Amino acid sequence: MKRSPWTPSRQEWANRLSQHPGYRLDQLWQGLYRQRLDPADITNLPKALRAELAEEFVPALSRVTERRSADSATVKWLWRCEDDAEIETVLMHYAHRSTVCVSSQAGCAMDCGFCATGQAGFRRHLSIGEILEQVVAAMRNCVGETQAQGNSDHQAGSSGDHSGTVAGRRLSNIVFMGMGEPLANYDQVLEATRRLIQDFSIGARRITISTVGLVPQMLRLAEEGLQVGLALSLHAANDDLRNELVPVNRRHPIADLVAACQLFRERTGRRVSLEWAMIDGVNDRPADAAELIEVARQAQAHVNLIPLNPTPGWPTVGSPPDRVDEFAARLRSAGINATVRQNRGTDIDAACGQLAGRGAAGQDGAASPVVVRSRPA
Repeated sequence: MKRSPWTPSRQEWANRLSQHPGYRLDQLWQGLYRQRLDPADITNLPKALRAELAEEFVPALSRVTERRSADSATVKWLWRCEDDAEIETVLMHYAHRSTVCVSSQAGCAMDCGFCATGQAGFRRHLSIGEILEQVVAAMRNCVGETQAQGNSDHQAGSSGDHSGTVAGRRLSNIVFMGMGEPLANYDQVLEATRRLIQDFSIGARRITISTVGLVPQMLRLAEEGLQVGLALSLHAANDDLRNELVPVNRRHPIADLVAACQLFRERTGRRVSLEWAMIDGVNDRPADAAELIEVARQAQAHVNLIPLNPTPGWPTVGSPPDRVDEFAARLRSAGINATVRQNRGTDIDAACGQLAGRGAAGQDGAASPVVVRSRPA
């Protein structure tokens, strides 16, 4: 059975190469994890061995589409897996860092009404290799020798294609905030995270895992002894509204989430980030800010406000910029550490699920906006 070159651990590779001189393992490992090459391209391995490995280990992801923002600061890939499942990865370049947002599932079962991925449904968990290959693609983009060209789509056969890269950068941050619920795919995500730390030399504090609030897995992660960040997609600070926006809240209400955030901070010394997608007329009122202030205080958490990217065919819209700023000001004036995420890649459908789900909503009104019962302002 063929596997991704990034699926085996070092020990598994050692077993595979047991009939070869010991230094071959080091050559292979250097090629995979320092040069980020496919086995066929590791030229200091014998040609016959390269051919064997290329036949046995095949990239799990083939690139369907690559899109670039007009300024080339944001790149989005749509990948096709071996079973034709499609997933997305977004790479964002900032002045002093580059961050990749990776997917952990094909689709998502959490059914959050304002998320394109959630509305598309769940297909399956991603494997370790499928997760790591997204990071490898981003690393290749960051350190490649060819400058980015334009905002056009590019077609390629595999993640081994090095075209359209941005020279002279190093991937600095990894966030599990793409398609899927990372903690629902706990074992694969955790092993991929450990491999990123140990094999790719990514600092644990530069890795963030998001969740919509799977409390048992949050508690489990707190005990893993890792210094990774945890981001809780909160979006509402009272149970009635959050039950509508994030249905899993019916199983794990806000009081339990707060307790899990407190334990995570106690065990790791790291505060949780509360993610809050700003939805026009839904969770952007003064009353919503007051509720969020109380939850953030109890959880001793940072708040990250997210202007909602528009999704063609989906009627739910984000809050206008002036309301986002006003909301952030209310939090800060109450002593809450709050940031507003920079809106990136709007011109290339960079929000989660927009490429894979394009057309899922259709143009016939099948998708519904987020609607809540009237609440006080």
